[in-house]
Amino acid sequence: MGAAVLAGAMVTLGAAACGGGEDSTGTAAPSGGASGSAATSTLKVGLAYDIGGRGDQSFNDAAAAGLDKAKSELKLADARELSASPGETDAQKEERLRLLASSGYNPVIAVGFAYSAATGKVAKEFPDVKFGIVDDAVEGANITNLLFAEHEGSFLVGAAAALKSEKGNIGFVGGVQTPLIQKFQAGYEAGAKAVKPDIKVQVKYLTQPPDFTGFNDPAKGKTAAEGMYDAGADVVYQAAGGSGGGVFEAAKAANAFAIGVDSDQAKTADAGVRDVIITSMLKKVDVAVFDFIKSVNDGTVKSGPTTYDLKAGGVDYSVTGGKIDDIKDKLEEYKQKIISGEITVPDKTS
Repeated sequence: MGAAVLAGAMVTLGAAACGGGEDSTGTAAPSGGASGSAATSTLKVGLAYDIGGRGDQSFNDAAAAGLDKAKSELKLADARELSASPGETDAQKEERLRLLASSGYNPVIAVGFAYSAATGKVAKEFPDVKFGIVDDAVEGANITNLLFAEHEGSFLVGAAAALKSEKGNIGFVGGVQTPLIQKFQAGYEAGAKAVKPDIKVQVKYLTQPPDFTGFNDPAKGKTAAEGMYDAGADVVYQAAGGSGGGVFEAAKAANAFAIGVDSDQAKTADAGVRDVIITSMLKKVDVAVFDFIKSVNDGTVKSGPTTYDLKAGGVDYSVTGGKIDDIKDKLEEYKQKIISGEITVPDKTS
């Protein structure tokens, strides 16, 4: 979720691959395997990150992985990345998207709800360019909305936190108090209370809109988590982008546990803190980004929302490190109940 606007880094990408589609309901279908024999594409893909950019070990890195896969499998003609800066205006976001569209990049992907107003405006200026936006439902004839059921995945890691907590006291650190991040909180609390109705859940948001630096302030994340561990929590879940690294540092110092978000952070976080991460809520932004690029490449792209939920494999929980192997059967039971509709997970806090 940072670099300056027009002077932001412009990087050519590359790496591995796989793709998917959508079912008749508009819900994303799970990805299939890579063909390995795709002809070179003529697509030039532009991607605009939220604050923190590539290297945040979480949300933006998941988007980057999807673009890397497209670069590798589809043999893109070109790919360019630009990043948002802390405290920038909607006008600066517009200029970033406008630069990509006017430079021949099509499609253009905006990573994060902070690009909502900018995407809606710039898409109208470039009706022949396909725009994708992650985490926002802004409408437009040439806009595809890549949405997720974060509350469903968060329910599962909330259940994991409650099952692993020995103190009956857990925490949630949100980067910025927005309706999107409150979806994570709502699901987490619901999952924890499904296991232990009387469990204590401490909640702290690092910043309030329009201050979005809470997604890129590890020191503030560390302070928030330290307060929770000092107040008795033994597991803390962070939905805070680049600030999550501070939560992991606090967990390490407290000899406690933490839960990652978006990416499998037991693989992506700094090596010194990975052992405290018992699981991560996987939000498969990489799959959504790749699917969108592939649909543009194939000529099958559709405007409007595509939702990546638990049933479609768009959200899930990680098992890296084996720290939740002993409770996996219980988590899978909850997972199937959500998929079947037996459990309806709230997407708003009470």
